[in-house]
Amino acid sequence: MILVGHLGRDPEIRQVNGDVKVASFSLATTESYKNRDGLRVDNTEWHNIVLWRGLAEVAERYLRKGNLVYIEGKIKTRSWEDEHGNKKYRTEIIADQMTMLGKKDDNAAVPPPSLPDDQPAASSGAAPEDPLGADSPDNDLPF
Repeated sequence: MILVGHLGRDPEIRQVNGDVKVASFSLATTESYKNRDGLRVDNTEWHNIVLWRGLAEVAERYLRKGNLVYIEGKIKTRSWEDEHGNKKYRTEIIADQMTMLGKKDDNAAVPPPSLPDDQPAASSGAAPEDPLGADSPDNDLPF
């Protein structure tokens, strides 16, 4: 399964077996087309995404509601009985790969805390020139 869509909420992070991280979030994919009257129609589907281990750590650090991501994984449906004995089902995409799309600022990590006023910031002299223009506001590549 390959999906490209926007996060419907911030990832929910939990740990299983003490140290294995799991991230889950909803992902919206939208199909757009024109109907017979020439009006644009949007059809949005919601998908339950699950990321494990390293991908879960990346999601925890960088993903936020509204971010655009590419997800590749397997469709899995699990079932269980609720407290009233009713059978419940949930279909999820267990992601093998994830790529953050959009502008670099869309997936920025939480900034590090600022230094106290009495502590000087580390400096390495003049900033090197960027020949590829990676800091250009027009550069929207995710890497």
